[in-house]
Amino acid sequence: MILEMKVPSPGESITEVEIAEWLVQDGDYVEKDQAIAEVDSDKATLELPAEASGTITLKAEEGDAVEVGQVVCLIDTSAEKPSGGDAPKEEKKAEAPKPEPAKPEAPKATEPAKTYATGTASPAAKKVLAEKGMSANEVQGTGKDGRVTKDDAVKAQPSMGTPTGGSRGTERTKLSMLRRKVAERLVSAKNETAMLTTFNEVDMSPIFALRKEYKEAFKAKHGVSLGFMSFFTLAVVRALKLYPAVNSMIDGKEMISYDFCDISIAVSGPKGLMVPVIRNAENLSFRGVEAEVKRLALRARDGQITVDEMTGGTFTISNGGVFGSMLSTPIINPPQSGILGMHNIVERPVAVDGQVVIRPIMYVALSYDHRIIDGKESVGFLVAVKEALENPEELLMDNNVKKALEL
Repeated sequence: MILEMKVPSPGESITEVEIAEWLVQDGDYVEKDQAIAEVDSDKATLELPAEASGTITLKAEEGDAVEVGQVVCLIDTSAEKPSGGDAPKEEKKAEAPKPEPAKPEAPKATEPAKTYATGTASPAAKKVLAEKGMSANEVQGTGKDGRVTKDDAVKAQPSMGTPTGGSRGTERTKLSMLRRKVAERLVSAKNETAMLTTFNEVDMSPIFALRKEYKEAFKAKHGVSLGFMSFFTLAVVRALKLYPAVNSMIDGKEMISYDFCDISIAVSGPKGLMVPVIRNAENLSFRGVEAEVKRLALRARDGQITVDEMTGGTFTISNGGVFGSMLSTPIINPPQSGILGMHNIVERPVAVDGQVVIRPIMYVALSYDHRIIDGKESVGFLVAVKEALENPEELLMDNNVKKALEL
């Protein structure tokens, strides 16, 4: 029996996917539920499992765009499994007889862009030319019988338009459907929103002190690290409640506001940027946020993230600091209206009570859609985030650290 395998729907509104990579070859024997291909949608990279066991015949090439419901391979379910493991992927080709060695020919001279084959160079000239990456044939000598002198070598300049031996190769590769969609969304966000960015700085000393005192006990109790993301996520949740306009988005001529906080977190995956969502972050504790961040990051890293896990989101947090970014203007993740950019933490001199002290400082940035968020809300939101991060014990932990950390 021949089974036609069709492209399943990865999610609502997705009508087309791209064959990113076949994990099997034409004619291989596959087992039911074995991953046979990776397909890219405009939101994620997903694995395509075999629907039955049998011999596979591929009907699409890598890089092909195929519609949902289109047949991409056939599986002959009547084929018997080969003994001794999987079927050989390809028979060994018969070796062609080795040709008799040809008689050596005189090497053909490669003519440089401009040559002066009229003599030799002095030892001093050769040394100078070697330092410049040039040969004597590239210099017109003024010495006896065209000999290149040291003075000729010193004055010689390599042509800027002439390759000097370095690699000049190029490579052209097709962008994945996911990368193309990300590019479209970024351009759309720049062109269709009135995006502005406001900045502030955060003294991370209080969070450093809490992590130093409680991180070992927190990890021992909950199996996850007490990182910065839980502090930032809960600080954002608090600020969104204070400034609900930031937790809104435009839909045509209407503004939709949310009474829940689905926080998108930008993470780097093997296929590029992924933005999974922490659902109802307003109901999560420090432990809950850290556990969910770890789960989503691992799934993104392993290429297991699903479309549903990246759909929605009312606000985004992006941490460019893990790559060393000092400051940036993050781009809004449409149709959301705001994104918070975290950056690296650097010890900087700051004034505290009239004294210059060294503190770990992080610059933070809020990009927002000015069509529905005014300066008062945007600046107030970022100040609220700063206040919570600089006074987490009172504003995020209700003055009970151990209870907040569930220790």
